[in-house]
Amino acid sequence: MSRHPRAHAGGATTSTSRQRRPVDNTGVIPQLAKAAREVEAAAQRGRVSPSNRIKFQVIALLMREERQKAKEEPSLTESERAEALKRLDGLASILAKTAARDTSLIALLQPEAPVSEQARALRKQMLFAGGVDVVVDEAPSGPVRLEVVPPEIAERQVVPVSVTARVRSNPFHAPRLDLATPSNGHYSALSNWELLGPILRAFETGAGGGSASMELPQAPRFDRLSPTGRELMPHQVRLLESVRQGHRSYLLADEPGLGKTAQSVLAASIADAYPLLCVVPNVVKTNWAREVERWTPRRRATVISGDGRDIDAFADVFVVNYEILDRHLGWLQKIGFKGMVVDEAHFIKNLASQRSRLVMQLANHIRGRVPGEDPLLMALTGTPLINDVDDFKAIWQFLGWLDGDRPAPALMERLEENGLVPSDAGFLAAARRSVIDMGIVRRRKIDVAADLPSKRVVDMPVELDGDVGRSVRAAERALVARLLERYERMIKAAGLEPGTIDDERVRMIARQEVEESKAASSGESIFTMLRKIGGAKAELAAEYAGQLARSAGKVVFFAKHIEVMDRAEQTFAANDIRTVSIRGDQSATARQAAIDAFQKDPEVQVIVCSLLAAGVGINLQASSDVVLAELSWTAAEQTQAIDRVHRIGQEEPVTAWRIVASQTIDARIAELIDAKQGLAARALDGSDEATGSSDSIQVDALASLLLDALRGGR
Repeated sequence: MSRHPRAHAGGATTSTSRQRRPVDNTGVIPQLAKAAREVEAAAQRGRVSPSNRIKFQVIALLMREERQKAKEEPSLTESERAEALKRLDGLASILAKTAARDTSLIALLQPEAPVSEQARALRKQMLFAGGVDVVVDEAPSGPVRLEVVPPEIAERQVVPVSVTARVRSNPFHAPRLDLATPSNGHYSALSNWELLGPILRAFETGAGGGSASMELPQAPRFDRLSPTGRELMPHQVRLLESVRQGHRSYLLADEPGLGKTAQSVLAASIADAYPLLCVVPNVVKTNWAREVERWTPRRRATVISGDGRDIDAFADVFVVNYEILDRHLGWLQKIGFKGMVVDEAHFIKNLASQRSRLVMQLANHIRGRVPGEDPLLMALTGTPLINDVDDFKAIWQFLGWLDGDRPAPALMERLEENGLVPSDAGFLAAARRSVIDMGIVRRRKIDVAADLPSKRVVDMPVELDGDVGRSVRAAERALVARLLERYERMIKAAGLEPGTIDDERVRMIARQEVEESKAASSGESIFTMLRKIGGAKAELAAEYAGQLARSAGKVVFFAKHIEVMDRAEQTFAANDIRTVSIRGDQSATARQAAIDAFQKDPEVQVIVCSLLAAGVGINLQASSDVVLAELSWTAAEQTQAIDRVHRIGQEEPVTAWRIVASQTIDARIAELIDAKQGLAARALDGSDEATGSSDSIQVDALASLLLDALRGGR
């Protein structure tokens, strides 16, 4: 006797009974065909939503089941069997074409792709609609393999000798299954809603206003956490007090210079999250080891470099840079980490990159190794947003707040407590607050360090004269002409009137130009143009920095390209100004020596820094003036550079002097960098400041050039 489908919405049964229907009109296959056409249409319109991604995966799952049934069902005639297989082949063709439009869907076609609770629920619904009266819930596919190394990096794995000794001496990492809390399987009003899109929109619009920072407990009257001779600031103690009270996951988005490293080092001590894994940019590995020694002197840190031969596998804190994770993934999964910190967490924003995948695998391993126990997970970045609120997704996934494109159980529970669904008026503000309360901590210097001087950015326009200036302007004209030609061809092909200005087509041309420029090894492009402008500005910027050094004291000089740094150092030497430098090819020892000389030696007047090598993790408070000889490609990169100086310990107002080549694309980029600041202000600080475009600055700059040309501005 068959039962009503709703009777099985929350539980499993012990048998399966699928009633056969005429293949041509009823059954599961027509349901799959309808769903496949819906997903195909969504892919044709553009980006596939999370709900359609789930539908795509369920179609693939049921197609495999129906194919197996068609091959093995003895009651089917040969003609019925052939017809069913033919229709399934047609469905497979639709899925293949859809995946070709959105290649991220390909992974969902794999039989081993993880199946979410939402996918299982949709599978049931589609089977019921196809006439299947009783459905067995698919059991989870077995225990998660925690120590898997992806095949593409398996050959690169190294295992330091001391690691083998530690693993053998510590067979203590067995999962404590008694602590695992099973899901209660209760019905949720949010189960069938697409939630990630509205949640991201809540941050994009700053719904509810106010700073994106969770409520933290008040600082205790006495600081009992700092080692002798050191003192924490109240805002640091408040976060650490929340760790003491049991909170274990944080997006620590304090503005640069507010001591995020010290907070995370001490958080690990309070949570007893040892051994602790710290994944950091290469240039700050040594600084991290110093901070561990400074704030937790009884704990040992080891820095992983190269093949890791010299590491101390019995250390408490393991510091590794992103670039070599692929060589050390295997043994890192055997140490039994109880905590993980990711510094400059915006580095993992691209979930498709190997860097991000390896970080996620390590985080999932740490969470899965000891079910029921909360490891300490901290993502540190003063600039979590680069271009788009989608940048949040990778960080939230690392912290365990998201499960793919769905809220993880802990976040879902907070959303349910609000009693609202996305169609309700107050949902966005409530959802933003729910995510914030998961552990977003954002403090600005102006809010927590009243005695910290303000900072300002001042543009210093310069004219590019001579052959170099003429060359730059000629290259810019040639670039605009190429963009115009492409745009006019596109307008003609679309059958639009000449002179039509279509903003979306303008951006399509700009994006195409940027991608081609990245792939090109030669020729004029936006990248070569900015490099040429940087070279033309180098001497002028160095001369200005020299004047500052003589009149105001020490100066930090930032550039992007080696040739600009070289030319600047030549100019300083010619003017008898003593310098040191920080470059990407330096050893950690040489880098630290340069920093110490600049900070302590009164004869050293200027430190010449690479934006990439010195933009994060170092303190240069001996200066209060920064010269930006070349502009960044992101507002975040500029902020990071300035905040090497504008940090706790600074005693004077900080001024950043941007050297801008007037009447060139350089000036546009300076404006765009400022405009991009609005996104972070709205999402993190509840500001009503305009956000501007979510495209990269390169795309925005080219689109601006093309629009000006179309409007007759050139």
